[in-house]
Amino acid sequence: MTDDSENACTAFAGSHLLCAGPLPEVAARVRAAWRTNPAETVLTFSDSTGKLVDIDPRGDGDMAGDAPKRGRGRPKLGVEPREVTLLPRHWDWLGQQPGGASAALRRLVDAARRQAGAGDDARARREAAYAFMNAMAGDLPGYEEAIRALFAGDDAGLRTRVSAWPADIAAHALRLAGHGAVSAP
Repeated sequence: MTDDSENACTAFAGSHLLCAGPLPEVAARVRAAWRTNPAETVLTFSDSTGKLVDIDPRGDGDMAGDAPKRGRGRPKLGVEPREVTLLPRHWDWLGQQPGGASAALRRLVDAARRQAGAGDDARARREAAYAFMNAMAGDLPGYEEAIRALFAGDDAGLRTRVSAWPADIAAHALRLAGHGAVSAP
C-alpha cells in the first residue's frame, strides 16, 4: 500500500458517512462536526486497517497516536531500527551478501512480498473489513453470517448479508473488502 492509502481514513456520524480522505482533512471535518453537535458520536477508521483512529475533537492539531520522535536511522527513507534474531549461520550468509545484512534482508523481504502479492492484499482487505464491521455492525442483523461470508471469500453472500445494514456502513464494509468505492460527501 502507498503512503496515501495508509493515511486515508473514513469518518461516520452514527451510521452515516461523514467524510473520507487524508487523515488531516478528515480530522478537521470531525472537529467541525463535534463543534456543531458535541453529543453526536463520530467514529473515524483507518482505510488500510479498518481500525479506529483516535481524534481529539476538542483539539486543533495533533491526533492521538502521532508517530513518536525518531532516533537513529535514515528518517528521510523511513528506516526504522528493530531487533532481528538469527542463528550464526544466517548472520554469516547475510554478511557475505552485497550491501551487507540490512540490504540482503530488504531484498529478501521485497521478494517474499512480490511472491505473496495478491494473497497478502486480499488478507489485509479482509482484516480491515472485519475490524470495521466488528466496530460498526456487530449488533446489526446478519453480522455473523456476513463475517463468515467475508472470510469464506463468498462475495455474493457478503453482499446479501450486508444489504439490510445502513447503506453507508454496508458500502464501506464492501469497499474495505475490495468491492467498489464509497463516495465522500
